[in-house]
Amino acid sequence: MTTAKSWKIGREIGEAVVKASSNPNRRWYGPHMAASVRAISERIPLVDFVLEIRDARTPLSSEYELLRKFSPFSSKRIVVLNKMELADPLELKKWMAYFQGRNFLSYAVNSHNKECVKNFLNFLQSQVRELHKSGHSGHTTTMMLLGVPNVGKSALANSLHQIGRISAAEKGKLKHTTVSSQPGDTKDIMSLKIGSHPNVYVLDTPGVFPPKLLDAEICSKLALTGAIPDDIIGETELARFCLTLLNSSHEYKKWANLCKSQDVTGSLSNESSTSSAQRKRQYPTDHTQDFIVYDVRRVLYETISVFNGNLEDDISMGELVETQFAALRTVLRVTEEASQFADLRVASKILNLYRTGRLGHYTLEHASC
Repeated sequence: MTTAKSWKIGREIGEAVVKASSNPNRRWYGPHMAASVRAISERIPLVDFVLEIRDARTPLSSEYELLRKFSPFSSKRIVVLNKMELADPLELKKWMAYFQGRNFLSYAVNSHNKECVKNFLNFLQSQVRELHKSGHSGHTTTMMLLGVPNVGKSALANSLHQIGRISAAEKGKLKHTTVSSQPGDTKDIMSLKIGSHPNVYVLDTPGVFPPKLLDAEICSKLALTGAIPDDIIGETELARFCLTLLNSSHEYKKWANLCKSQDVTGSLSNESSTSSAQRKRQYPTDHTQDFIVYDVRRVLYETISVFNGNLEDDISMGELVETQFAALRTVLRVTEEASQFADLRVASKILNLYRTGRLGHYTLEHASC
């Protein structure tokens, strides 16, 4: 693995998370997480497959460390890179080759894309058939989804359950596990059926961390992707880190054409335009609308392009980020608020756009084959 430049703000965020994890009153490793670790540890030796769900943007940092205690174990392990739609496609290919080169069975998936989930389900069913060929005599196959918080385990479990039931033409009420953008919302282990003849079940589990987090670089990446509660660091600092990484990448160069016209308000995915009447019916305070995302991208491109400072220097980068915050208040319609609250509103919206892929596709770690 090769790492990008270590920014001061990233180190500070990582160190703050490490410090918080050493606090005896730490929130994320309370009694519920300790109980989850015990329950998961008891079930791992009993399941047929362990699906280790990782974030495709952080394939190493989102490793589920608890599995190290069970290696080697009897269950067949599959590394699943979820949220592939948010990662850099070229980097994702390198990571798949990385795991293949180390004899890891791996698969990349987008849990919100039905066709992608259907293909993943077919892959899992092929693994079940191979298991039965090797002498597995049980009528039921169980797969446990494991991962750190907020890597999309519950969303993937629900999608597999829904598509699996439809494919098997089964009737009855669908079950659902809790899905949330906030880490730690899944509290219990839940079983969902995803296949018939033979019966296949997935066990959705709560996301857990080790009792203490020691690596500041890993912690900064987990914080940026939302695996760690935002209020431990603060959304404003996380957004500054997000913009720092965006400014130091080449992703923004794809937005050069946005500056050629000030009137394009159409879909960013289709590059089609809409009428001014349609634009008036849109909601200017909703930052997820295409015409606002367009303006955000344009402003970010313009501020980076005209900046004369050294983008390799922490101080200069900080100045650029503050310039961007000021410019983004206008396009995100938060100019009427007091300065500190305006920055918080801007930060919350930018973080959301970054984490949902509206500001490009990013992989925070680079594979070395």
